[in-house]
Amino acid sequence: MIRPGQKLKTDFSLKVVQSDAVKEVVFADLLTKRTIVSVYMRNNTGGCDKQNDSLAAHAAEFKKAGYNLIAVSRDTPASHLKYAAKKGITYALASDPDDLFAKATDSIIEKSMYGRKFTGPARAAYVIDKDGTVLAVAEKVDTADHAAQLRALIAPLK
Repeated sequence: MIRPGQKLKTDFSLKVVQSDAVKEVVFADLLTKRTIVSVYMRNNTGGCDKQNDSLAAHAAEFKKAGYNLIAVSRDTPASHLKYAAKKGITYALASDPDDLFAKATDSIIEKSMYGRKFTGPARAAYVIDKDGTVLAVAEKVDTADHAAQLRALIAPLK
């Protein structure tokens, strides 16, 4: 997994949902200021809903602190549009079915569900500077209180 101080490749494109619109953007273009990227598995699942509920409840706080907020999953843009409307999400939801962000952060891991093994992106969060430098990493997301975890992560960065 990428570490603080390392620079990630930002030349890949993702489809991003924000403000009821879908647009394809190069990841570097999302880094207009310090950015928090929170990776989750799937819309409308227990832990992921808790993770996004915590982000949605505190999105304005992160914006006021000077951070962009992006949540990344493998879900389609159509799924993200419905999910954002259902959850009142104002921050960007990025569709990454090919795990391009996870590959850029070297965070593809082996997982197991119902005895079946597979690989996928780690549920993690990253604070990234405008130039793509990773400032901080939460290697394991606290789904119940993700916002508090992120506040603690960015507090020493001021």
